[in-house]
Amino acid sequence: MPTDHKPEVLFLCVHNAGRSQMAAGFARDLGEGRIIVHSAGTAPGEQLNPAVVAAMAEKGIDITDQIPQELTEAMGLSADVIITMGCGDSCPVYPGKRYLDWDLPDPAGRTMEEIRPIRDDIERRVVKLLDGLFRPR
Repeated sequence: MPTDHKPEVLFLCVHNAGRSQMAAGFARDLGEGRIIVHSAGTAPGEQLNPAVVAAMAEKGIDITDQIPQELTEAMGLSADVIITMGCGDSCPVYPGKRYLDWDLPDPAGRTMEEIRPIRDDIERRVVKLLDGLFRPR
């Protein structure tokens, strides 16, 4: 049965400057307007990791307009799926939400050669996530 509900996905990490921003960039691009994407951190940094921005540009995805955001209660409560990435106990738990924990290395302080495999792993995970969200039931 068709529905007008767009799934909401929240990508959550500590600084919201790397992994969660890459995941959100892929989700926005590959989701093609079918989902609502939030990206936040429990202790957001001041700016995106420039190497992460460059790595995403290599894939044709521009995230230069994104800024690290602090997690809000509204984001957590509205999300259908919350994907955590390395925030451990600092990530709050919202009852009734579907959680996925993506164990990914932090790209902070890494070279482009080290970031590319992280980026590509995130892309594969986002593709799988979207497939699961939109697979006919």
